[in-house]
Amino acid sequence: MLMGEYNYAIDEKGRLNFPAKFREEMGESFVVARWLDNCLVAYPTEKWQEQAEKLKALAGIKNRLIVSYLFASGIVVQPDKQGRILLPGGHRDHAKLDKEVTIIGVGDHAEIWNTQAWHAAVDTVDNAKLEAALLEMGL
Repeated sequence: MLMGEYNYAIDEKGRLNFPAKFREEMGESFVVARWLDNCLVAYPTEKWQEQAEKLKALAGIKNRLIVSYLFASGIVVQPDKQGRILLPGGHRDHAKLDKEVTIIGVGDHAEIWNTQAWHAAVDTVDNAKLEAALLEMGL
């Protein structure tokens, strides 16, 4: 299970260290795509395929452009010997990744955030919102 929060710097070539603990679960290569909240998502290839099947089954005509958008942005990355992945310019632009980057574990996948955007998003979660969401989920 992917858990935790890791802070890195992305270099001028678009290379980003990916946490060693995450690399173990992601495998030799994995999928990175644009995602919600102006971040990127990283899935092990098998999990991405499962999500892709769900998306295709649920999309219908109304949401086919969304499915196309997500699939078009998917890339397969393979960490180099230093554990870095290369993120294309379009992906970096989408998530506003310019220097400080936070990678978080979200159970079966990871999210890649601009660190300032991540902190701003987390700051919107207060105890009342957390309690209401947990109750809604039956926890």
